[in-house]
Amino acid sequence: MNYKTIAAILPAILIIASCGTSSSKKGTDSQDLKVSLVDKSAEKKIDVIIGDKLFTSFFWPENVYKPVLYPVYTSAGTEITRGFPLNPREGESTDHAHHIGIWLNYGDVNGVDFWGNGSTGSLSPRGGVIKHLNVEKMTDGDGEAMIISNESWVDSTGTAMLSERTGYYFSGKGSARIIDRITTLTAIGDTMKFKDTKEGMFGIRVARQLQLPAKEDLTLQEKQGGTTTVKAQAESDITGNYRSSEGITGEEVWGTRAKWMDLYGKIGNEAISITVYDHPDNLSYPTYWHARGYGLFSVNPMGANDFTQGKEQVNFFIPAGKSYTFRYRVIVNSGADLTDAEINAFADEFAAKY
Repeated sequence: MNYKTIAAILPAILIIASCGTSSSKKGTDSQDLKVSLVDKSAEKKIDVIIGDKLFTSFFWPENVYKPVLYPVYTSAGTEITRGFPLNPREGESTDHAHHIGIWLNYGDVNGVDFWGNGSTGSLSPRGGVIKHLNVEKMTDGDGEAMIISNESWVDSTGTAMLSERTGYYFSGKGSARIIDRITTLTAIGDTMKFKDTKEGMFGIRVARQLQLPAKEDLTLQEKQGGTTTVKAQAESDITGNYRSSEGITGEEVWGTRAKWMDLYGKIGNEAISITVYDHPDNLSYPTYWHARGYGLFSVNPMGANDFTQGKEQVNFFIPAGKSYTFRYRVIVNSGADLTDAEINAFADEFAAKY
């Protein structure tokens, strides 16, 4: 059993890169770009503009029940996140309405479900909400923009359980698009236990073309009860595939442990890969992967019981008044899949920097 009392603070990072067609590192070799923030608080979002194009938005709509980065684009203007349920596109699956953009939450914190809340399009009886409180600070300019945001994780009665302080740092080089995310959670009042479950933690719901082809419907048992059926998608434009740092590919990556996971495919004529990294100082490194073929690409360091059929467990908690910070990196690359050597170089840089 892996039993840990956590009071450490670790940084978290997320990088999204779109790197041209002739070289997968093209974007990282070019001059820093101007990054602008457009405050649209009346619409509950802040747009991030790199160069002259929308990259993503920091977005906190009430009906999503958590802040998200949505939508997310490559530098070529191709959206890599699923549109449903906020902006449905023809042919998209309509399962798991709580999978929106890029987010961080968890399925069982002292019995409260933050992950699955909103799965039916409305509040769940035992669902938790991550309420956006305020933007503490925001700056932009040449090279980098920053948003520091404060949130509150509350239960169904509105009682605060965790405070969250997240720094988002946006930058760009050539066709590379970079986000650093540093999320610190602090337990309020009581010790917060994150019960071992597959429903977590740092997730991306990708566009349909980056799903893995499937010939049969998939029926999933949901933690909150009942099942969800994911319809088979085997059309010719569905081209995704996984490979892990340990050499595992396809659907077999689910529940395995790896330092990084790569999802690659095409949207139209554009080759795109999304690589997500764990960090050596993170809980359960190398992490477990809740990476599904139907478009959910998630890191979960606390789902060992489900992933190992009960052979391992992770009992993680944050003592009252103490804090913990999660760090992850994502690279979205346009024009070519990253090679193992390139991925490992990014992993080494990530480990050394934070």
